[in-house]
Amino acid sequence: MPLMRLDKFICDCGVASRREIKQLIKAGRVTLGGETAVAPETKFDPETAVVTIDGTALKYEKFHYFMLNKPAGVLSATDDGKQKTVIDLFSPEQKRLGLFPVGRLDKDTTGLLLITDDGDFAHKVISPKSEIEKLYHAETASPVNDGDIAAFAHGVTLADGTKCLPAGLSLCPDGSCLVTVMEGKYHQVKRMLASRGKPVTALERLRIGALELDDSLKPGEYRPLTADELCSVMKKK
Repeated sequence: MPLMRLDKFICDCGVASRREIKQLIKAGRVTLGGETAVAPETKFDPETAVVTIDGTALKYEKFHYFMLNKPAGVLSATDDGKQKTVIDLFSPEQKRLGLFPVGRLDKDTTGLLLITDDGDFAHKVISPKSEIEKLYHAETASPVNDGDIAAFAHGVTLADGTKCLPAGLSLCPDGSCLVTVMEGKYHQVKRMLASRGKPVTALERLRIGALELDDSLKPGEYRPLTADELCSVMKKK
């Protein structure tokens, strides 16, 4: 691994800003390879040397991946001058990582949302070419029927003429439905169901690829993905 500046290493760990790192080093609270660090520009091999702050070793990760149970009323955006965003749910240290949502869920849509600082990963998840399934649970004003299911399988045409890829649709025992899509057009699931005269009253995303929403996460809660979970995003259920 190429040599890395000490301040960049600490900053990428989401522990402190560059300015704060200088203060930590000046106060003698940072060690590098067992010795007290003296300069933020010191370069070292992060694969072999151990960095600590106040005795706690830091673990370097090039990119970060989180599973969020998105609550209603929060924007899928990094910043907004007037409304709360999903990034506002994270700690100040994690915000320094440059996190952003992978795709979007509507403001009133809940459920599984991936948060990362890895642009290539996000592009693969979003791109229809990757054929990654997204599963939604929808409540509608009236139950879907066989005609709706057949229309989804064929590919729904929206009111503005937009043609959607074939999608899965199934009726749940309680009258709600499950929708599976491989693309993410604007308000797509809502517009698809609306085109069939079944306006959505509630919508939750349950799965991306083979990664399912952790049901122990309450709305607004998040946690890092495990290595296996990260791989499952690109797999089929």
